[in-house]
Amino acid sequence: MQFFSFIKNNLAWLGAGALLAFLSSFGQTFFISIFSGHIRAEFGLSHSAWGGIYSLGTGASALVMIWAGITSDYIRTRTLGTVVIIALALSSIAMANLYMVALLPVVIFALRLLGQGMCSHLSVVAMSRWFVVNRGRALSIAGMGFSLAEASLPVLFVFLMGFMHWRSLWWIAAFVLILATPMLRFLLSKERAPQSVAEEAMSLGMKDRHWTRSEALRHPLFWCMVPALLGPSAFSTAFFFQQVHFAEIKEWDHITLVSFFPFFTGASVLMMVLSGWALDRFGTARLIAFYQLPMTCAFLCFALGNGLAVFVFGLFFLSMTSGSNATLPNAFWAEFYGTKHLGALKAMAAAIMVLGSAIGPGITGVLIDYEVALETQYLWISWFFIFSTVFMLVGMMLYSKDVGVKFLQES
Repeated sequence: MQFFSFIKNNLAWLGAGALLAFLSSFGQTFFISIFSGHIRAEFGLSHSAWGGIYSLGTGASALVMIWAGITSDYIRTRTLGTVVIIALALSSIAMANLYMVALLPVVIFALRLLGQGMCSHLSVVAMSRWFVVNRGRALSIAGMGFSLAEASLPVLFVFLMGFMHWRSLWWIAAFVLILATPMLRFLLSKERAPQSVAEEAMSLGMKDRHWTRSEALRHPLFWCMVPALLGPSAFSTAFFFQQVHFAEIKEWDHITLVSFFPFFTGASVLMMVLSGWALDRFGTARLIAFYQLPMTCAFLCFALGNGLAVFVFGLFFLSMTSGSNATLPNAFWAEFYGTKHLGALKAMAAAIMVLGSAIGPGITGVLIDYEVALETQYLWISWFFIFSTVFMLVGMMLYSKDVGVKFLQES
């Protein structure tokens, strides 16, 4: 009952966070990648050329995100969100009308910066800043917007692609974004912090103070987190980006592959809710070091399995980290570094994650063209997540005491 009461009392703010998360999907890899085959055929691109263009546009968006994300510290979500959504709609229209391959990196840059970058950033910064006691719940509920998009949009758009031109589908995306703009403004017509936080300054970080971005960059814990920021973004992105090729080498129809995505999303939502509850109960420090281990199992399943049953197991393990990734890393910045400069801190973290999403498709595309099997690449990727887990363990062992937590011990 307490959970539903929380939703009822904060429905407008939670709804705005979920809406922004949903709309970010039009700049996310899982959505753009369903057009990969058509884009490569339209412009005569190899796997490495398309991956390189995607990485170029995404990498440029990561650099701009470092500064663009800071605006969330100074401009209200209602105003900034409106600008971002309209610009994302215009970027979708640009994709629908793109006929010059030279401009493809520019359009990818805009989609990635505004969708994966700013829409996601605004959603998680707002939830992390507006909620303190129930930060985990708020992040998990807002993250359901992304999960809903992930479950529905690939299946819907792949189905529509069967009898509509791929360019027409980008017009539909733009139309959805334009319709969503007044909805966001309505939800945030009374934008303010909920009752759970009386004053933004009350949410302090390590050693009971707020950390600036430059201070965080000089702190070793930040660098312990960098592999963990890069990993899920780089290699989940690579998995979804290469979904058409993955289906081909497994000898499955593409529609068969994407038909399992709702299962992945459902499991991600469940894990998102559970991780949000666990976060509010135990805190970030006791949980974050272990949440990427299921990714190791996921990529082992993708690499070694040939049947759909093993693929489903892989999706389940992938969903465990994906769901937790919506809550634990986002709460980490507020819990360890405070909320006063949260926009700037999250902008840097978002830039690293966007950079990861640029690296993944680029590397896998080049290696495919050099005849390194995708299954072999996935074996290497599974080892990366063991590496990132070790780094997080070291960071938590050294610095969890600075937020009053004895790592791996009862409170």
